[in-house]
This record gives sequence, C-alpha cells and structure tokens, in this order.
Amino acid sequence: MSDFGKYTHAIMRAMPASLSTAALRSDNVSPVDPLGVQREFDHYVSVLRDRLGLQVVMLPADEELPDCVFVEDTAVVCGSTALITRPGAPSRRSETVAMKGALTELGLNIVEMNDELATMDGGDVLFTGKEFFVGLSKRTNQRGAEILANTFKDYAVSTIPVEEGLHLKSFCSMAGPNLIAIGSSDAAQKALKVIQQMSDCKYEKLTVPDDRAANCVYMNLPGKGDVLLHCTPEVFPESTKVFERLKSHMLIPVSNQEKMKVDGALTCLSVLLRI
Repeated sequence: MSDFGKYTHAIMRAMPASLSTAALRSDNVSPVDPLGVQREFDHYVSVLRDRLGLQVVMLPADEELPDCVFVEDTAVVCGSTALITRPGAPSRRSETVAMKGALTELGLNIVEMNDELATMDGGDVLFTGKEFFVGLSKRTNQRGAEILANTFKDYAVSTIPVEEGLHLKSFCSMAGPNLIAIGSSDAAQKALKVIQQMSDCKYEKLTVPDDRAANCVYMNLPGKGDVLLHCTPEVFPESTKVFERLKSHMLIPVSNQEKMKVDGALTCLSVLLRI
C-alpha cells in the first residue's frame, strides 16, 4: 500500500471533434456542447500537468474513434506491467493500438488480451492497492477477468456483478488508501456489499448521494500528500459536501458535466502510472 497512488505519469488522448456527435452513449437526450467538453478536458490536463506536476503523455486524437479520449478502458497498469484490454464495444477495439505503443515506449511489460472470447473495459477494474475487483458488465466478461487475474498473479481478483450503469467505476472508486467512494443507489450499495463479502481486507467507505459523483481520482504525490480530483459543487452539490469532509486531502473539483452525457467519468480520461 505504501506506493498506492504515487504516480509520475498520465497517459491521455486528445479529444476528437467527433466525440460530440458520434461517441457511444446510453442517453441520447442531452446534446454535448463541443466547446464545453473541450474546456473540461483542457482543465483536467492543466490540473495534472501544471498543478500536480505529472508528466502528461498526450496521444493524438483520431476522428474515426470518437470515444478514444476515454483511455482508461484500453489498459490496466499495475507496477511495471500493462494489460492491454479488449474493449467490450467492437467499435473501440482499435483504440488499444496507440495505448500499447505509448506504454511500450515508457518501458512497461506488455500483456495483450488476445482471446476473442474475452472482453474488458478498464472502467470495470477497481484496484485498491491490495487487490482487484472486476465488474462483470455489458463491457467486461468473466474471461476478461480471468486473463487479468493471470496477468497480475500477486493480487487477488474478485468479480462484482454490475446491474446498473456502464461500468463498476460508474458508481465507485478509490478516494484514498483503504477508502472506497460509493454511490447511494441500491445497485451501488449491493455491489459494495459483495466487495465486502469477497474481500479479507477491511475498507472504509465514503458514501455520496449521487452515483456518478462517486467516481474520483486519488493520488499520493510528493510535497502534496493525498490528492483527490472530484465532482464540482455546481453539478453535485450534496456529494461535494461529502468530499469536503476529507480534511487531510488536497481537494480539486473538476467539471465533468459534458463528458457525463457520453458516459464519461473522471477516471476515464487518464491511465496513471509510476515510472
């Protein structure tokens, strides 16, 4: 756990203009504001690079891949090993090519999920620093979870049914060492109960009223300590009040309002690693 959250690099991918009109989405009601979504992205990059001092590796956008900005789904990195996933949506599978290239260039050991029966989105993978929980969802299946377990043999891997939402991390994430941020819906609480039953570890929980607000980005950085990127009070005022109880954290509200319209979350935008 001592190295949990101690990142030096973030791999990101520039946002294609096609995201606003062609990205996969579960809700077609709200149009994406192209300028607004780009402002959100630029602020996220600035926070990681300028405020927190991470080395940001920016991959080029691909207009033929409207979801490519959501790089989290293409790789799971733990220590010096990177598992290149096989995303559940066939239209997203070629997104992994650029990610594999970037991780190879950074010197990581690459494992590829080549089994045609396997699917996995990184958004379904919750690493606690002690073990993995893998959401079985519309995008990730049991075979994908088995390949992850075989890749990271030093860690226990448990599967969690995802009954609502796109991914496991659509309603939970790590908000600190041993601290799971979790939404309040019945589906989120049911998943938390399974996590607690499956694990030998005892985790604290931080319950927020809004499921989507439970997705946050935790880091432990030199000179800054515990850092948490979380929802903004303009979008989720009650959930923000819960995060503000974390007095020992550097709290950084980051807007994600436009990307939520295409099922994007804060963790989706980067693959964090330590080199």
